[in-house]
Amino acid sequence: MERRWGAVAAYALLAASTQLLWLTYAPLTTASAHHYRVSETAIGWLAELFPLLYVVLAIPAGRLLDRSFHRWLAVGAVLTAAGGVVRLAGDDYAWALAGQVLVAIAQPLVLNAVTKVAAEYLPASLRPHGIAVGSAGIFGGMLLSLVLGTALGGKEIATLLVIQAVFAVLAALVLCSQLRRRGAGSPQKEAVAVGVAALRAVWADPGVRVMSGLLFLGFGAFIALTTWLQALLHHYHVSANAAGSLLVGMVLAGAIGSATLPPLLVRRRAERSVIAASIAAVVVGGIVLAFAHGIAIDAVVLVPMGFLLLTDLPVVLELSERGAGSAAGTVTALLWLSGQLGGLVLALAVQVLVHHPMAAFLLLAAVGACAVPLLSRLGPVLAASRHQPVGAASESMAAVG
Repeated sequence: MERRWGAVAAYALLAASTQLLWLTYAPLTTASAHHYRVSETAIGWLAELFPLLYVVLAIPAGRLLDRSFHRWLAVGAVLTAAGGVVRLAGDDYAWALAGQVLVAIAQPLVLNAVTKVAAEYLPASLRPHGIAVGSAGIFGGMLLSLVLGTALGGKEIATLLVIQAVFAVLAALVLCSQLRRRGAGSPQKEAVAVGVAALRAVWADPGVRVMSGLLFLGFGAFIALTTWLQALLHHYHVSANAAGSLLVGMVLAGAIGSATLPPLLVRRRAERSVIAASIAAVVVGGIVLAFAHGIAIDAVVLVPMGFLLLTDLPVVLELSERGAGSAAGTVTALLWLSGQLGGLVLALAVQVLVHHPMAAFLLLAAVGACAVPLLSRLGPVLAASRHQPVGAASESMAAVG
């Protein structure tokens, strides 16, 4: 059992490193623009290119993982470490951009593997816990990036890049060593034929479409907030350190929720309740942030929002794992694709409104309201999923094509 959890923990470290590198500049948008002598918009692209490339690469990455899981997850680990190292090659924007591109290419291979790692290395009863640990690693990386950025500040960007590169290299080494051991969960086929027909079969499932829509809106809103919160609050004379602390609190709450709540929610069949609460948090939070500000008010709004939005992700991923089978990489890719596409669209929309923060926050509230119809369609999805034991995997989708 220790070996099984060792692989899950190693994956969580690697997933954390991708997010650590992704959000390097998010808490330091203004300072990074001065450091590299570029605009704040250019710095925003260092984060926004991640969802952009994810939209392009998610499905191919999912299919590669379904065909040869260990090999392509290892490729993702190596590319992540390489991206962290490349950013150290020169102290200018071009090297920062080159490193971010490498990590952004690796990210779909890493994030799409979260359900497959749990399915391979853990028995069915522990897979919700494994998915929660992997998801917590993702959000822990976000948190660590925000903490380091806030603690070191804009004057220590070079030191920040070194620390992050070391973390990424160590995480890649640990993960690759663990991948040499095959898991003892449900056997994973290393040559699954997941073609276009299988992809169509996956998308034809109404449950997949509902869950994809929820992630498009919910995770998209979260990405938009983490990318532009510091710049938006700057207009209300909130310092970069204070904004960074708010981001840290938001992601810390989400990391705690994603690590602890999903197995409990599954046992109590409360998945729909937590998703409904997250929708309410986005709607109410967006309206409050549009009209009232102050550190206390911002914290009261942003911390619950982060807690609920990030808890939603492992809940949705666990629902998808129950029936994905050997096509788990493709199903997870579709769900992550939806979340990242939502992040790209909403981050770009907020970027247009970055100098009009009231309108930007009202846009996020409207995004939350758009999720209400999907919530009403989630009931049948949950009812269908409960006919299968947690972790059960139908091979029907993988057999198509």
